Amino acid sequence: MDEEKEVPSTETDISPEKLKADKIAELSKKGYQLLKEDNLKEAEECFSSILNMEENNNYALVGLGDAARKSGRFNDAIKHYRKCLDLYEANNYALFGLADCYKAMNQYNKAIQIWEEYLLQDPDNITVLTRVADAYRKVRSFIKSKAIYERVLELEENNAYALIGLGHLHYDFKEYKEALYYWEKMVTLHKNNVDIRVLTSIGNCHRKLRTYEEGLTYFNMALELAPHNFYALFGLADCYRGLNRNEESLECWQSILENDPDNKVILTRAGDAYREMGDYNNAEKYYQKALNIEFDSFAVIGLALLNKARGNYREAIESLTSLILNDPRNHRLYTETAECYLALGDKNKALDILSEYQKKGMHNSFVNHLIDRIRHER
Repeated sequence: MDEEKEVPSTETDISPEKLKADKIAELSKKGYQLLKEDNLKEAEECFSSILNMEENNNYALVGLGDAARKSGRFNDAIKHYRKCLDLYEANNYALFGLADCYKAMNQYNKAIQIWEEYLLQDPDNITVLTRVADAYRKVRSFIKSKAIYERVLELEENNAYALIGLGHLHYDFKEYKEALYYWEKMVTLHKNNVDIRVLTSIGNCHRKLRTYEEGLTYFNMALELAPHNFYALFGLADCYRGLNRNEESLECWQSILENDPDNKVILTRAGDAYREMGDYNNAEKYYQKALNIEFDSFAVIGLALLNKARGNYREAIESLTSLILNDPRNHRLYTETAECYLALGDKNKALDILSEYQKKGMHNSFVNHLIDRIRHER
């Protein structure tokens, strides 16, 4: 008789450790998927479940850090990332998340320190390099920021983040022509898909350089992409203002006010446009609208200039001298006050107010020119 053959079992014995590991892997995968979907509460539940099974699981600690960071709870996120790094010193994901938390909290020097730790392991990581360069820009370290952006361009020619960053860096340091070089390069490289922020940035360079016609071109390009974009409308209006095309400037201010009727800055600019056009009643109405929202020194200046234009010189002087107390370095307040005194025939008072400006140790060509003019006319 043949020996009985052993029948293989249809069930495989699985150890508790294997079941636990599989469960952890499943929860981890699910948690990170929920993070991608911005379902942060459920993601945190998954990662917390993992820690209940394995309290030092690095994936769960980073996952909880990411969920807290995405929720804006940066201090909570930092605790999770720090715990992970205490256990796993070189965890890149924890370093990256930790640095991003400090960046979001405007603690740029701490962010730089963490990112530089990351770069010790991965020195050519372009994403991290651009973040470090951005952070150095935020703390106004021009040389370090520029060097890192240029390093990125060595690794990846025409990297968009580096080109845009170099533009912002030069703009922040008032090197507008240099900023234009980098931003215009972006336009050349991405003719059919230019970021609207690049277009408005180029327009702003032209505003600063007072090349207003060129600025109009770029702000109009931006408006073709987004007809109600605040920054494009503001820039366009300001360029028209610089060209003394007040009616066109007013149209832009009004377009902004359609969507933001209580913007006191724009109400004041609209008032200025009406004043320049000689429509004093509308100008006064818009200045008052701005002041009804809250005090605005530019609206007060506008009303003072209206009084000056209407021949109400005493009222204008009263407003302007009160503003000088709060803004003693604003040369325009002194020159406008002096001109009011001149209109009243009081040259001595005009010289006194201008001399008061100079006695504060300040120098301005408009003030100097007006003093010379008064003295020569005596």
